[in-house]
Amino acid sequence: MEVSKLNDIIKSSKNILIASHVNPDGDTLGSMCGLYSIIKLNFKKKCDMLLVSKLPDKYTFIPNIKLAKHIDEIDKSREYDLVINVDVAASDRICEGKVLFDKAKHTVNIDHHKTNNKYAELNFIEGDASSASEVIYSIAERLGWELDYDAIVSLYTGILTDTGSFRFNNTTPRALKYASEMLEAGIKPNDMFRDCYETYTKEMVLCQAYCVEKAVFLNNDKIVYTTVYKKDMEKFNTDEEFAEGLTERLRAIKSTQIAFVAKEMKNGGCKISMRSKSIDVAEICEIFGGGGHKLAAGCTIKCSVEEAIKKILAVIRKYEL
Repeated sequence: MEVSKLNDIIKSSKNILIASHVNPDGDTLGSMCGLYSIIKLNFKKKCDMLLVSKLPDKYTFIPNIKLAKHIDEIDKSREYDLVINVDVAASDRICEGKVLFDKAKHTVNIDHHKTNNKYAELNFIEGDASSASEVIYSIAERLGWELDYDAIVSLYTGILTDTGSFRFNNTTPRALKYASEMLEAGIKPNDMFRDCYETYTKEMVLCQAYCVEKAVFLNNDKIVYTTVYKKDMEKFNTDEEFAEGLTERLRAIKSTQIAFVAKEMKNGGCKISMRSKSIDVAEICEIFGGGGHKLAAGCTIKCSVEEAIKKILAVIRKYEL
């Protein structure tokens, strides 16, 4: 079984890297740090952890996250015995870190995105799982790995944030079962909710309010989108982190069926974040080289914000809303 192979590969590997995806969220960071704690406790080994984007301030509470290294701090000529990608739907989602993944002796891919094409030597893809953190908890359960409090806090963070605080359709009985076990282990849900959802700065709140106010409504308000330009972030003295949750705010409007945010990237191009109530937005984003989940997905289009919006709307209008 592949799960036993994972155990063997970790045992035999002298140097291990765990990689999170670009523009990290609570799941990729929680699963990375959770797996770090698990390997340290059960195999007596310390892993390197890789960030390819700035660490969002709101997630600095995750145990061991400050040990993670930015891609600029890692020797890219190094050959790891094992590289494990967590919550990484496609290998290019670790950007410059892909060179480390490609030349590693062994590679592992732990994810929950149905669009994942199983690009590693060992692949643990559970499309019905709430999060990569849930997949890791499941693996630990099957292999009898012990979890300390650091691992539990980390993995709970991933499940909590990817289920939208247990509100989304990916809140499965198993996800709730695991969360219940974590509560029994000492997790304090109020503290976790505060850390994950109530840490916005004044600048972030004002910038989000500004972007919501300039939202564009189409097709009898069934389609809504807004734009985020570099000048907007400069105006409010904030960075790309502020946009987290913005698309969900637009989708929450009663009439909205599909919502997206078009964000100007610092290095050119436009990042699209999409949410819907029924339309498969992963299918839409795949057209542009992205992916994700049925009701939550994203992509990056190498063109201006205005041109990207035209391209996205042309595809959306093919659906019945």
